[in-house]
Amino acid sequence: MQRTEHHDSRAKLRIALIGTRGVPARYGGFETAIEEVGRRLADQGHEVTVYCRGTAKDERMSEYQGMKLVHLPAMRRRSLETLSHTALSVIHALFNRPDAAIVFNAANAPLLPLLRLGRIPVATHVDGLEWKRAKWGPIGQKYYRLCERLCVWWSRELIADALGIANYYAAKFSRATRLITYGAPQIPEAAAVKLAELGLESGKFHLVVARFEPENHVEMIVRGYSQSQARLPLVVVGSAPYAEQYTQQVHAAATEQVRFLGGVWDQQLLDELYAHALAYWHGHSVGGTNPSLLRALGAGTAINAYDVNFNREVAQAAGEYFNDPQSASRLFDRTESKDDAVRQRAQLARKRAMDYDWDDVARAYEKLCLDLAGAGEPSVEFDAVPSAEIGRRRA
Repeated sequence: MQRTEHHDSRAKLRIALIGTRGVPARYGGFETAIEEVGRRLADQGHEVTVYCRGTAKDERMSEYQGMKLVHLPAMRRRSLETLSHTALSVIHALFNRPDAAIVFNAANAPLLPLLRLGRIPVATHVDGLEWKRAKWGPIGQKYYRLCERLCVWWSRELIADALGIANYYAAKFSRATRLITYGAPQIPEAAAVKLAELGLESGKFHLVVARFEPENHVEMIVRGYSQSQARLPLVVVGSAPYAEQYTQQVHAAATEQVRFLGGVWDQQLLDELYAHALAYWHGHSVGGTNPSLLRALGAGTAINAYDVNFNREVAQAAGEYFNDPQSASRLFDRTESKDDAVRQRAQLARKRAMDYDWDDVARAYEKLCLDLAGAGEPSVEFDAVPSAEIGRRRA
């Protein structure tokens, strides 16, 4: 298929999705977005290529839900895993000449000039404020801050999944972004079949789903629960491959009433956990719109969230908020004692979820890719500093 410089609204594009672990989605928000958006773009006739890593050779698929999968290796070090895999993915894309590329994660910014030199128009999904994550030391934090600036210089478009992220780039860099959130799955009220196998009853447990990282405040939630008078168990889903010390701290803060399930990949069980929890506890603080929070909204579950603008933006009146173990402890007690208020927030959650529709999200990505392909690249040179024109240009 030959690349063209201009496309109308009926054009079928070759789209490359670069920089994540790939699909099927088993890790985080980026992977969820790629699975939901990629399959919808493929359904519209676009040729979607997803670059994948971390899959055993005998489990690799060449195609998934209409998307073409390319499996490439990565260095097994936290600081190099993403960048090394993306470097190979970019090289592969240069030989395959997609009409548009979307790079996920600002950490991949140093590789953007290769795509521009290859005359492949690119947008970067910048995610959250990664430099705030405790897992990165001073060098890592400086690297992420630099990458934010490089994304502004070298991406034709920037994608933000939350208004708070869009505002950050506007204030810090005078750069507009495409605000494209995630979608919220509509989880029906299913029978609690698999919950019974875990000894759990509908409406009689609290739920946390998160990677064990300090900025996700799992320890804060567990500690708050342990200090509370809560009678119902706290179920914790998640782990972290590079956070042994923090994982130990989380477990040390727990009482016998805390149930650690580890990673759960059974979607039916996950749906039952979200749909039948009394409340979903969300501690994420540095990302944008989080898929786990949207999943809880889609399940019609009351939200108790860490008090940060991203979470208030999404949950709104469906949520109540905490910011330390003491306020979390009081919220555990209040959640178990105020049944009517919790039920009302659960109803608001399902209503709020309707504002996050994957079909709308996919259409926004399609429009972005059509704009990228139609714009092309004016030259193989890239700016050393952002120009006033770039700063003013709106998405």
